Amino acid sequence: MRAAFDVVIAGGGVVGSACAYHLKCELNFPGSVLVIEPDPSYRDAASTRSASSIRLQFSTPINIALSAYGFEFLRAAPERLAAAGGAALGLVESTYLYLATPPGRASLEERAAIQRAHAVPVTLHDRTSLAARYPWLNTSDLAGGCDTARGEGWFDGYALLSTLRAAAQAGGALYVRDRATGFDRSADGLITAVRLEERGTIGCHFAVNAAGTRSAELAASVGVDLPVRPRKRNVFVFTCDTPLPRCPLVIDPSGLWFRSERDRFLCGPPTDPDVDVEPGDFEVDYALFEHAAWPALAHRVPAFEAIRMTSAWAGHYDFNTFDQNAFVGPVPGIPNLLLASGFSGHGLQQAPGIGRGLAEHIRFGAYTGLDLTPLSYARYLANEPLRELNVI
Repeated sequence: MRAAFDVVIAGGGVVGSACAYHLKCELNFPGSVLVIEPDPSYRDAASTRSASSIRLQFSTPINIALSAYGFEFLRAAPERLAAAGGAALGLVESTYLYLATPPGRASLEERAAIQRAHAVPVTLHDRTSLAARYPWLNTSDLAGGCDTARGEGWFDGYALLSTLRAAAQAGGALYVRDRATGFDRSADGLITAVRLEERGTIGCHFAVNAAGTRSAELAASVGVDLPVRPRKRNVFVFTCDTPLPRCPLVIDPSGLWFRSERDRFLCGPPTDPDVDVEPGDFEVDYALFEHAAWPALAHRVPAFEAIRMTSAWAGHYDFNTFDQNAFVGPVPGIPNLLLASGFSGHGLQQAPGIGRGLAEHIRFGAYTGLDLTPLSYARYLANEPLRELNVI
């Protein structure tokens, strides 16, 4: 066995790097931190294949709190991460716009009430005010919509990842190119080491499973069943000659989403059926644009009848089939194994808050800021799902 590290993080994407950053740069953790990342180019990482958006409009309070922390982290990044080039995270402050047909109006109102109770500045629009605010929308079949005054938008996900990694390294975290394949566990139940594909076994006092779509197979090495599966999401880029003033990120009742991106637009149609895929499957389903995305786009925005697709990519969600919320924190019975998995598309925006919470638990033995206990794996063992209803 190679020399032990105080903390070994399996997965150097945005969540793993956020944990390393908070340990070494914000909490002054005196111990050694090793981050295992199989692809330092991050070509196929969820962080780089994401639409990189952030919202407060969730249905569970913990998700609202995590994204609120993440948004303030992004806003403060130019000063907070200046030494690591944090001035270029490209935050665009806008809003999400959730649309509802008459059958969905009551649900929209219920979620808005939850959000208001947790200080989210949401506004419910009826069809008339929605049409006045977004005149380019077809509102004929809508009963209303919901947007926010602040706290939402989009940003450069790769810049956040690379900046957190650079800051963590500057603070003393060590990154190595390898893949974690399993954990070793002692007779008393503690994790003693992480097994690597190339470097053998490395001892540790704490292990963090932030391996994304591969986190389930890693957890299985010590008998932990994670209901986390790779699910593919296609993103299409298109142009439209007609300007759409103040275009937010729109979530259509059909399940389609779209938003502006400088002089272009991004969109993602719903995936039906939503099946598990292989972790290395990033093939774009171009037929989805013609048969699912374009008709829905043209219906919702008449100007989108004349658009041209320019590019596309596919990325993965580490999708929690249990309740579409992440598993975060120590595993019951294995207190030095911390999970950060199953984000179901929310990982990039929540990474700063998740990284902070994991670091606090390692440094102090408890959450001292944002309480992430609702995301504990204990809820799965007790069959008590924490449902997130606003999954995109």
